[in-house]
Amino acid sequence: MLRIILAVSATLIGFSVANAGTVKPRDGWVVVDTTQSYSALAARLETAVKAEKMGLVTSASASEGAKAAGITIPGNRVIGVFRNNFARRMLGASIAAGIEAPVRFYVTENSDGTSTLSYKKPSFVFSPYYGEGKNDIRGLASELDIIFSKIADLATK
Repeated sequence: MLRIILAVSATLIGFSVANAGTVKPRDGWVVVDTTQSYSALAARLETAVKAEKMGLVTSASASEGAKAAGITIPGNRVIGVFRNNFARRMLGASIAAGIEAPVRFYVTENSDGTSTLSYKKPSFVFSPYYGEGKNDIRGLASELDIIFSKIADLATK
């Protein structure tokens, strides 16, 4: 009986580890584990960014760079998202905050063939600049929180 309990426990622990996403929740982040493949989630994210009328400003992938060098690593892509009217407002509130744009999404491939979408909430990204300048950046960050949440929902549903 003890062997059965141990076997079942080991199986459940192994199953939970195998299905754990690549990025763990942390303060200020949104982390969504999906059943989608890495390539499907990356494509859906790009579509969702356009649907929310935001600009896909940057895209970088260490896995693509590794592939070009003949090395295989799990898929990962960082996608920078912003829009010019937000950039002007951001800089009007804080020149220093310009280092934070574009705000990024991170798509990662899990060992079980699924993928994870994660991002730092814009309000978290811009919080070090709260209270600077004549225009507070909090309103902008709150607006971006809503847009980023919509993008994530569209991409992961």
